[in-house]
Amino acid sequence: MTRYAVIGTPISHSKSPLIHRLFAEQTNQDVQYEAIEVQADDFDSFVTDFFAANGGGLNVTVPHKERAHKIAQLLAPNAKLAGAVNTLYLNKENVLCGDNTDGRGLVRDIQNNHEIQIAGKRVLVIGAGGAVRGALVALIDAKPATLTIVNRTLEKAEQLRLIFEIQLAIETSSFEQLDGEFDLVINGTSLGLSGETPPILASHLSPNACCYDMMYGNEDTAFVAWAKNNGAVKALDGLGMLVEQAAESFLLWRGVRPETEPVISKLRNQ
Repeated sequence: MTRYAVIGTPISHSKSPLIHRLFAEQTNQDVQYEAIEVQADDFDSFVTDFFAANGGGLNVTVPHKERAHKIAQLLAPNAKLAGAVNTLYLNKENVLCGDNTDGRGLVRDIQNNHEIQIAGKRVLVIGAGGAVRGALVALIDAKPATLTIVNRTLEKAEQLRLIFEIQLAIETSSFEQLDGEFDLVINGTSLGLSGETPPILASHLSPNACCYDMMYGNEDTAFVAWAKNNGAVKALDGLGMLVEQAAESFLLWRGVRPETEPVISKLRNQ
């Protein structure tokens, strides 16, 4: 049995052990997966010891994603740009590799599970923190017509534009200056944790706009509730993104991609 884990602090709330247990049962993989609280000062030594003891792979969550980026010896291109790693593993040469599956998970959930095509759409991304940074490469690869980042601090949005403006011209704006209508609005802020919503207006939603919150909860997040009340055709939370990014990690580790739909359904109905 190969050992895997998600590490972060706090970590007791994590759904990852259940998700990966369901993946393992579905694909007949002999794995053990647990959630382990690791403090910042212990991060490097924990990772080293875990893989020295034949650990198969680690998921990395708050607040360690940037540190994981620093200690990975070989970075996937998207993880290098994102400056953050959520998946660690050893390759055949025993080199510590880092990837970021968050963006792929987000795009797969939007396009595959909810049948919302990103190509050719006007996309608004709210926020300029780590969650957004981890998702931008995959969003850009999905070929939206335009991509705008709106953030309270315009300088942070500008920093992301300078890093990621490779295949697509990225617009940036403060909330006060935000103009235009958008077909897909993605909330990458954590405002919902305190019941707040970003200060965007219903007039920023196109007639067929879909809204997506990277956060999720047992009830509608504040942003999902706002979207439903302001005319969004679809208002979605990030539970599917959580499962899809986990499936991407499972694929990296085990070479098989589990079916995500039954896992998402099980989590929804808990």
